[in-house]
Amino acid sequence: MEKMLAGCFLLILGQILLLPAEARERSRGRSIARGRHARTHPQTALLESSCENKRADLVFIIDSSRSVNTHDYAKVKEFIMDILQFLDIGPDVTRVGLLQYGSTVKNEFSLKTFKRKSEVERAVRRMRHLSTGTMTGLAIQYALNIAFSEAEGARPLRENVPRVIMIVTDGRPQDSVAEVAAKARNTGILIFAIGVGQVDFNTLKAIGSEPHEDHVFLVANFSQIETLTSVFQKKLCIQDLCAVEDHNCEQLCVNVPGSFVCQCYSGYIMAEDGKRLCLHLTIPLSSVCISNSACVLFSPAVDYCASENHGCEHECVNADGSYLCRCHKGFALNPDKKTCAKIDYCASSNHGCQHECVNTDDSYSCHCLKGFTLNPDKKTCRRINYCALNKPGCEHECINTEEGYYCRCRRGYTLDPNGKTCSRVDHCAQQDHGCEQLCLNTEESFVCQCSEGFLINEDLKTCSRVDYCLLSDHGCEYSCVNTDRSFACQCPDRHVLRSDGKTCAKLDSCALGDHGCEHLCVSSEDSFVCQCFEGYILREDGKTCRRKDVCQAVDHGCEHICVSSEDSYTCKCLEGFRLAEDGKRCRRKDVCKSTHHGCEHICVNNGNSYICKCSEGFVLAEDGRRCKRCTEGPIDLVFVIDGSKSLGEENFEVVKQFVIGIIDSLTISPKAARVGLLQYSTQVRTEFTLRNFNSAKDMKKAVAHMKYMGKGSMTGLALKHMFERSFTQGEGARPLSTRVPRVAIVFTDGRAQDDVSEWASKAKANGITMYAVGVGKAIEEELQEIASEPTDKHLFYAEDFSTMDEISEKLKKGICEALEDSDGRQDSPAGELPKRVQQPTESEPGTINIRDLLSCSNFAVQHRYLFEEDNLLRSTQRLSHSTKPSGSPLEEKHDQCKCENLIMFQNLANEEVRKLTQHLLEEMTQRMEALENRLRYR
Repeated sequence: MEKMLAGCFLLILGQILLLPAEARERSRGRSIARGRHARTHPQTALLESSCENKRADLVFIIDSSRSVNTHDYAKVKEFIMDILQFLDIGPDVTRVGLLQYGSTVKNEFSLKTFKRKSEVERAVRRMRHLSTGTMTGLAIQYALNIAFSEAEGARPLRENVPRVIMIVTDGRPQDSVAEVAAKARNTGILIFAIGVGQVDFNTLKAIGSEPHEDHVFLVANFSQIETLTSVFQKKLCIQDLCAVEDHNCEQLCVNVPGSFVCQCYSGYIMAEDGKRLCLHLTIPLSSVCISNSACVLFSPAVDYCASENHGCEHECVNADGSYLCRCHKGFALNPDKKTCAKIDYCASSNHGCQHECVNTDDSYSCHCLKGFTLNPDKKTCRRINYCALNKPGCEHECINTEEGYYCRCRRGYTLDPNGKTCSRVDHCAQQDHGCEQLCLNTEESFVCQCSEGFLINEDLKTCSRVDYCLLSDHGCEYSCVNTDRSFACQCPDRHVLRSDGKTCAKLDSCALGDHGCEHLCVSSEDSFVCQCFEGYILREDGKTCRRKDVCQAVDHGCEHICVSSEDSYTCKCLEGFRLAEDGKRCRRKDVCKSTHHGCEHICVNNGNSYICKCSEGFVLAEDGRRCKRCTEGPIDLVFVIDGSKSLGEENFEVVKQFVIGIIDSLTISPKAARVGLLQYSTQVRTEFTLRNFNSAKDMKKAVAHMKYMGKGSMTGLALKHMFERSFTQGEGARPLSTRVPRVAIVFTDGRAQDDVSEWASKAKANGITMYAVGVGKAIEEELQEIASEPTDKHLFYAEDFSTMDEISEKLKKGICEALEDSDGRQDSPAGELPKRVQQPTESEPGTINIRDLLSCSNFAVQHRYLFEEDNLLRSTQRLSHSTKPSGSPLEEKHDQCKCENLIMFQNLANEEVRKLTQHLLEEMTQRMEALENRLRYR
């Protein structure tokens, strides 16, 4: 009997020794992942070590599709920053890379890019939202082929460094993910899949590694993603006791909370030492081994359990030459091999409970913490979304708590007493800001600003008045004096400022002496002479004046017009009337029939005169009689073109062809269509003004050579520039008095970065017809604010650039209709005569007393640039057109000292001052903006 037992022991020992050495060595240090009894993925085992000195190659894959809004995108970045806090980042420990994906994949930084955690955090904060499609499979393929290549910083597979992907998505992929995700997992990459909101859970499982309860997570919204931080800290940083302890397990070492246990491969059982040896099951314990490794069944003859001193607490089972104690279901044998202890199923690391594990009689069940509910898998938990259940009406954000919810405001706001709405924090009112003039609230604090005409000092609180004389090249001949918004030149005593506003001239005799001239004083060397206005003659005193018009001196009785002729007068009638037999009264006549009106299409009587009109599709020419097609009509047209980065160079070329198409439909000339073009981005650039080109050929060449700006989208700034500059006479716009239609076509493909309503409203209020053309991501509300009423005729939108030709045709038709409508509004009598004006008599002086003004001759000499022949002719023609009958063959000789010419001078001078003021204001505004930008980014 003893020989048989000895033979059996040798046979068992031989089986152990026959186990391949490399298998025993490979099994040492290996652990089993939680929730699985088979061998786990080697990458999972490698991750189960402390994050300090942790070696891993970790790549974040972030969904940057358009369904992720700006606020949620910021939450994802915060989640990444939280994960980075517990990682030991460095070239020899944990390396981190990050991909963003939408319709394409953008490599933000690779595993080899950064060596310090601070550099990684800075790169995450600078990430920009792609806002395109959802090509999840493409992103995983990029990570597999490129991100985890040794060229991009991944360590070789032979070093056994874990390769980990952490992917965050909020929507259904637009491509296939299952095949490429499986390929990535098969190459040894461990994938954690995090879904947010309405994500298909089966898709997440197709992406994540197994077991899914450890690698696949789903949260209700981006505000809850931060709850996963601690979960990943445990998963990435759990200590691997099998790796750090000398466990001496022969085959498998399995981590349990706070310790480890040894286990055997399938087909083996643990020897009685419970640790080192594993016995093959082909050797039954109830067999006796004999020579040649053969075993025969041995039937024990002794019932060892019949003895009352076996000591088994639960059950006693006879075995070869002895007995064994066995425990009831739900219990395990203690180390004394006799007593039993209830099995703590929860102590094992494979229970899979996300929150709490509770033992039952023969197993365990998972429970969730307060504020969470158990998922259908009976292991993981999800937070109870009280915000979705109760719909509390929070103005900004609703935050779930363990027992309910509360409302929270965004940065820079504070919660109102009602607990729902938010009010902006008034930092200026809450603290002693110390600003000398103005305090402006920001999100987290405040900044000091100065009133117009002042600059902020270096202390960023006090202000100093702007020294315009010092800042600008004023050019004053004698002295420069600062004003509130600009500067002015001054002259010394007995000098007067010239018309250029800078140089000085000595005062003349008329200006220095009390000449006493009733009308005009004309200097002549060291003296002066008095002169009278036209229609007056000088009295004997050489100073006062009297009328020489007989009509003014007598009660002529003319119903319409009295015309003096030497010592008498004659009565005349307005056009459209004829003189009655009494030679004073007037009777109406059919002007269109009684005169040669010269209307090309239609003559229409209009009171005392007539107007010419055109048939449909034609507009009245400049002479007021001939007709021309609407596209030949006069129009001042300015294009305002979006040159922002979102447009792209290819689409910018489409827009240029769109502009050229509109130009081709117009007759370009100084008297017909004048066209200007602005391109805007972060700034506004005048490509050409209304006065630059007189032919369509040159204009189209300028459009073709236009360079794409490709930055921001300051539409409001462009509208301001258009309103304040593009339609000024200085840039080629015709005066409002000519009633030439003013039209602006505004093209944009996205949301403006500033306000458009103010300058669009001003433009429309000042008679500019606004057409708004939007493509792609253009905002309908902004287009409506830009477009004139009715918007169905002035607003055009297309989802892409393929329909630009259709919009072009509609615009051409709309411009033609606008020209026809404008032609109807500017109809004026072609032969209208002035109404009778009662002229004052000598007893009722109607002349302008200019004794305190400069004498006319000297005045005209010093300001002769305003009386140059061309300027004077144009101005007096405008003046005479409003007071003379049409077609009058007489042209008055333009006397510089006539009253109307002085008034004309005053108007021209006011216009020059206005232009100068506008120029100085624009220059100072640009300098102030540059200074503010330097202060903002200091």
